[in-house]
Amino acid sequence: MGQTVSGAATTLAPAQRRGLGGRLWGGVVAAWAVVTGVAPHVLHHVGPLAGAALLAGFGGKAIFFALGLVLSVPMLRRLHRRFGTLVAPALAVVVFAAVFTFSSLVVAPRLTGTDTSPTPGPAIEQPTGHESHHSGGKP
Repeated sequence: MGQTVSGAATTLAPAQRRGLGGRLWGGVVAAWAVVTGVAPHVLHHVGPLAGAALLAGFGGKAIFFALGLVLSVPMLRRLHRRFGTLVAPALAVVVFAAVFTFSSLVVAPRLTGTDTSPTPGPAIEQPTGHESHHSGGKP
């Protein structure tokens, strides 16, 4: 009564070749990965090249904020697919906005040495003997 157990080995089919559309989409995704990977380095050099007028004020901050949001779209889509809800991508956008605001309003002025606090106006000079009538003393 010798029974033998036959071990059925499962074999995987060789990878299917992708069609032209799949290869083109792969190229588009690879190009997007290159752009988003190189963008921080390239944008690092934009400041001196584009000029301080555009990038130093509110317009520059708005441009970089919008650019950061656009470049984070693939990550936001992955978060949506992974968690199946819009809460995770919305939370990521809120965190991005908070960190960007902190960086723009707190860190950047300290690094560049610019202080945005208002400068005190000129002091008002009092005429001679003015304080004497306030204290009740004789002039």
